[in-house]
Amino acid sequence: MRTEQNLTRLDRVFARLDREPERPAHIDVPRMSRHRVALFSATLAFYLAIVWLVVTTSWLVRLDWQVMFFRPYQQWSEIHWFVDYYVVLGQRGPTAVMICAWLGWRSWRQHTLRPLLTLGASLLLLNITVGAAKIGMGRLGPHYATTIGSNEMGLGGDIFPSGHTANAVVTWGILAYLASTPRARRWLSALSAVTSLGVGLATVYLGTHWLSDVVLGWAAGLLILLALPWCEPLIARTEAWIFTLRDRRRARRAGTTPAPAPVPVAVPLKHRSPAGRQDETATAAREAAVRPSRAPVYLAPGPHTARGERASITPVGSRRPTHADRLPHGPNAPTTPAGRPLTGG
Repeated sequence: MRTEQNLTRLDRVFARLDREPERPAHIDVPRMSRHRVALFSATLAFYLAIVWLVVTTSWLVRLDWQVMFFRPYQQWSEIHWFVDYYVVLGQRGPTAVMICAWLGWRSWRQHTLRPLLTLGASLLLLNITVGAAKIGMGRLGPHYATTIGSNEMGLGGDIFPSGHTANAVVTWGILAYLASTPRARRWLSALSAVTSLGVGLATVYLGTHWLSDVVLGWAAGLLILLALPWCEPLIARTEAWIFTLRDRRRARRAGTTPAPAPVPVAVPLKHRSPAGRQDETATAAREAAVRPSRAPVYLAPGPHTARGERASITPVGSRRPTHADRLPHGPNAPTTPAGRPLTGG
């Protein structure tokens, strides 16, 4: 009787991922370079400057009130319906579902959990940092403002920074962060920048956020994207831990001891130093010298034989008629006593 193992849906997903246990070599993992550290520091300084300008009720707060009294949703009421739909691109629920579906397909094709784990890490950082800032500063929105000209800080609100804007920067920017080629990264970076800029301005148009809320939301989302390379080692260890748990579960079902899973190491391909490339070349040369030479696959494994020593390849039962009056020619042909070869006729 033939028996087949019943695989669950989770087992089939992991079986797909097992087809290529190592990370694809052409995918570049971003690292925390000096340029990125400088951008992170500048963005952080800009973030703190915006907070200080709002806390001290400076010219930025006066600009917020001027934009609020301008009431863009009344000035350009004919585009109100479009802005209502467009602002959904910054809502956490719909955007997370769309991006998760796309990155799930990427994980399926690339046989790695890194895209989904990176999305999870970015959303976790977004909820912690932006949520803490909202609760800590407690600013009220334009629709709930109490005193004209005040910064509306510390009144129990949750509007500063803009969560819509920060979420748009992170969820759409993660596509550029996970891009496989520099060209795709450039195009996706421009697309995510335009999308997040439009979402922020849409919230100002609808009157749900101050202009300074949107500016701080852009900075908050950019800080999360710039800090993601610091999370890459943790993401790699988490992926290895998930596969180790999978292997233990399979081993318990099969009654065997699983082998420890190797921890994937994120190596940036485009940032290797010339000394590292020389070391890799020397290592490859030593391995090639130690490795025994092997004949090409299109040659026979045995010794080469002369053409005259090969066996006849004429199939058995040939249809060629026999000729009794013909004798073989060549060096093996029988000769006459005079030393001449016998010839027919």
